[in-house]
Amino acid sequence: MSLKFDIQPAANPTSEKERAAKLVDPGFGRIFTDHMAVVRYSQSKGGWHDARVEARASFQLDPAGAVLHYAQEIFEGLKAYRRDDGGINLFRPDANARRFKVSADRMAMAKLPEDVFIDAVEQLVKIDRAWVPGGEGSLYLRPFMLASEVFLGVKPSAEYIFAVIASPVGSYFKGGPAPVSIWVSENYTRAAVGGTGAVKCGGNYAASLRAQAEAIDHGCDQVVFLDAVERRYIEELGGMNVFFVFDDGSLSTPPLGTILPGITRDSIIALAKDAGTKVREEPYTIDQWRADAASGRLKEAFACGTAAVISPIGKVCSASGDFTISGGAAGPVAMGLRKKLVDIQYGRTNDPHDWIRKVI
Repeated sequence: MSLKFDIQPAANPTSEKERAAKLVDPGFGRIFTDHMAVVRYSQSKGGWHDARVEARASFQLDPAGAVLHYAQEIFEGLKAYRRDDGGINLFRPDANARRFKVSADRMAMAKLPEDVFIDAVEQLVKIDRAWVPGGEGSLYLRPFMLASEVFLGVKPSAEYIFAVIASPVGSYFKGGPAPVSIWVSENYTRAAVGGTGAVKCGGNYAASLRAQAEAIDHGCDQVVFLDAVERRYIEELGGMNVFFVFDDGSLSTPPLGTILPGITRDSIIALAKDAGTKVREEPYTIDQWRADAASGRLKEAFACGTAAVISPIGKVCSASGDFTISGGAAGPVAMGLRKKLVDIQYGRTNDPHDWIRKVI
């Protein structure tokens, strides 16, 4: 399927001077560009239609809008990167498009064609290209879809709004990635077999917020969840996948099923294998983690995701006691993989897997 986007530039875009001031220190997810891409779906109109790029504005939702009552909502996250030559790269947007389609299927939502997803992202980047920061900054892109049919009744919506908004972001870490501390959640779980853990829907993140608040109450940066059945196996952080590095040079990461199939996770596995590193996708318990950190078998642990790329884990806290990993310092494996990945994203090195899509 192919839709032609109607491009309607904003009548009063941000001035160059004001935009430059905002890009000095944009933070994360607080500043937004001038436009958004929108596509609508209606069963009565034969499916997807009315594709446009227009001035960013609020949606008008009826109080009986389906998303407000039955939480049919999914989203993605990816970035646009400015190359040294001034051009702009997207990193694996096809993977985001595929995952978005899988999420829609699980949530009984209309499935957006992958080419429409990618075109919407590219059109928004092109019209708001001046918002893509240089240096270590990037343009964070948030495609999302919500159920918009007006009704009260438990059934899949017959109408949806798909949109893409963009937010310029600075480097996630000031002065380089610093090791984070994480809290092991023993009271809350994030997902179970047959649930929506592998789907990027807002409900998963809402369910993690109480546990994240508990982590902050204990002086930690992030929460890590255990499996919902035995409460032993490491699954993932509130919004990131996790990896373990062992003294034999191998890597391990929890298997897919109830966790999000992260695109950064998949990229790290590919880069590690390129370098001849053995990577295992297998269950790993909190007791094993504690014992391996104490014995020195475990050399590093790190979390990964689109926003931070890679975050070294220095300290693990729980009601059963705390432990550190390699003295709480960032390790060479995590930092080496991070550099390889970031250099590909910004076009500073070769791209052996054809992950980069040049927009401009």
